Formats: sequence, structure tokens, C-alpha cells
Amino acid sequence: MSARQTSFLFDLDGTLVDSVYQHVLAWHEALESEGIALSVWRLHRRIGMSGGLFTDKLLRETGLDLEPDRIELLRARHAEAYNRISARIRPLPGAREVLAYLSGAGIPWAIATSGRIETAGPVIDNLGVDRAKVPVITRDMVAHAKPDPDLFLAAAEALGEPIQSACVVGDSVWDMLAARRAGALGVGLLSGGYGEDELFKASAYRVYADPADLLEHIEEVGGRR
Repeated sequence: MSARQTSFLFDLDGTLVDSVYQHVLAWHEALESEGIALSVWRLHRRIGMSGGLFTDKLLRETGLDLEPDRIELLRARHAEAYNRISARIRPLPGAREVLAYLSGAGIPWAIATSGRIETAGPVIDNLGVDRAKVPVITRDMVAHAKPDPDLFLAAAEALGEPIQSACVVGDSVWDMLAARRAGALGVGLLSGGYGEDELFKASAYRVYADPADLLEHIEEVGGRR
């Protein structure tokens, strides 16, 4: 860990807000609307990727071949289904508190999500994050989403902080892989449904239950006042 002050780069879904299964069900609805039958558990394993990579990977696994226009239609139908229920999504325990702690301590932080602004924006607003003051990097702002490092690199750049002293907080293996490729420290949370062993194998430095548990141990990952 660098002697520089640590910055924190947060994933959104499953990390700050309890939205993973809403995304799963929205993708399930979108796929079924196109006559594509996939088990819910397969969908969960890919949450955290961008929509395009998500569909590419799942369709490759099932042997289906879809034209780009149909893949874009699936993405749009997922967004429509998700936005119908996103108002009911709540912050995870400790999410607002850990962000308030960092702000109060003068520790820089940002949000980097594989979601596009059309789905992520309302959820971030409901979390109480002022997008005029806090850098928010969404899928439509970078060339590639997780497990590529682009989102976290852009978030660190927006903060004016070196990625090498950043702590990436996420709930999925895709977050941890992207953090490693970016050169940041990965901290995993169990609140998105991935197991502790999976997160450690994907290069997590520490794993905590949820944002509240992270806040209790914030000094372990550089969150000093």
C-alpha cells in the first residue's frame, strides 16, 4: 500500500445498494420476452459485467447466436424492466454511513458501475449521492466494463488520485479482477451473493459482509481520518 492517502472506488449494485436480484429478474424478463430460456442462477453469475458482455457471455455458453440489434433490444428491455422496480431498491446496511464517514474524514471516494446512467442514475440519487459533487463513472462513459479496468481507472482519474493507492470495493469476482488489472487493492463484500472463497481467489485483499462490516474495519484498508 502506498504512503499516499487511500481513495475508495465503489461498485454500486450489491456493494452500496441491494439490487443484484432485481437485475437478475430484469434480465430474466428481457430474455424470456425474446424466447430465450436461461436459468436464474446463470444470470446471477454474470451480474457486474456490462450488458453487452453479459449477453455475449451467456449466449456463448448456450450456443445461441444473436444479431447486434437483438442484443441491443435485450439490453433496452432489461433497462425497462429494472427501472419499473428500481424505486423500491434500498441501500445496503451501512452504505450511507460509510460514505458519510469517508466524506467527513476528507477521504476521496467515487462510484464506478457497469450499469448505464439510465438505470444507475435513479438508484444513486436514492442513495443520497450528489452527482454534482461525487464522481460517478457509468458504463456509457468508458470503452469497456468489468472485468476490464476502465471504470476504476476513470474513477481514480476523476478524483485526481493515483489508482495504485485506491481501494476498490465490490461484491463480485468481476470487480476484484478489474481492480487487480487496474493496479488497485480489491476489497470484497458478500452482499452481492458471491462467496468468500470466490472473492479471495479473484484477488480480494479483505472480504467483509456488507458496507456496515467494512465501516467497522475501515482502518484495515486505509480508511484513516
